[in-house]
Amino acid sequence: MSGMESISTPKRTKEIIQRYGFSFKKSLGQNFLIDQNILDKIVEAAELDKAGGALEIGPGIGALTERLAMAAGAVTAVEIDRRLIPILRDVLSPYPHVKVRNDDVLNVDLKALFADDFASVDKVSVVANLPYYVTTPILMKLLEEKLPLDNIVVMIQKEVAERMAASPGGKEYGSLSIAVQYYSEPELVCIVPRTVFIPQPNVESAVIRLKVREHPPVEVADEKHFFEVVQASFTQRRKTIANNLKARYFAEEGRERLEALLAEAGIEPTRRGETLSLAEYAKLSDVLLAAGIV
Repeated sequence: MSGMESISTPKRTKEIIQRYGFSFKKSLGQNFLIDQNILDKIVEAAELDKAGGALEIGPGIGALTERLAMAAGAVTAVEIDRRLIPILRDVLSPYPHVKVRNDDVLNVDLKALFADDFASVDKVSVVANLPYYVTTPILMKLLEEKLPLDNIVVMIQKEVAERMAASPGGKEYGSLSIAVQYYSEPELVCIVPRTVFIPQPNVESAVIRLKVREHPPVEVADEKHFFEVVQASFTQRRKTIANNLKARYFAEEGRERLEALLAEAGIEPTRRGETLSLAEYAKLSDVLLAAGIV
């Protein structure tokens, strides 16, 4: 590492912040990681090699980017805060295969970015310490756009990570669990204490790996309708599936038709949304669609 201390050490992080007079913006959810063991676990979980690429979102001052640069053949870091761009370009100057873009990832044409930045590699993983206030929209964009992705390894709020990895039946399981598990196989990598960040966040964090699926685990006639049925089933968590679906799709008619369609899908009307598996939601959404309930 050219004799230079790693960016992720507390000493060098503070040095960089002071040298550039950088001040943290609460509105951007900026918390810089200062623990090398956690960085090792993140990079290891991404299974990178020189034939692959890494897309990083919210690189901060480059602690994780530096590790990605050592492990991957092409790295692109997308940073929303333009104050960080000169810092990143400076600290990452030893790595010519790292590209820094000043942009909001939610506005980026990711297919075009992949075509431009990752043409020379055969697989790409997203690796990021995501700002907590915008975790779900970023992850859903990455998954829904069906990009040529291998893994998504992100540090996010522990509670959100647990919801993504939850199995049917528990209170963590909900529409987010189903959406994430439709597109990927989630696995919790490690829990991360608050003390390993500058400044310390108010919540505990976790690293989660989403292994992107080539094909969803269930087949549905209409993806959009499938997700709408899932959302409707969780409108009020304490209500039964029948009551939630009645409010959304059968407000004008009696329960008979709804109960007949639930029976056709093999689902008891007294069950709650959190007890249904992906396969049951797939069957339910197809039965409703075939009956013209959209």
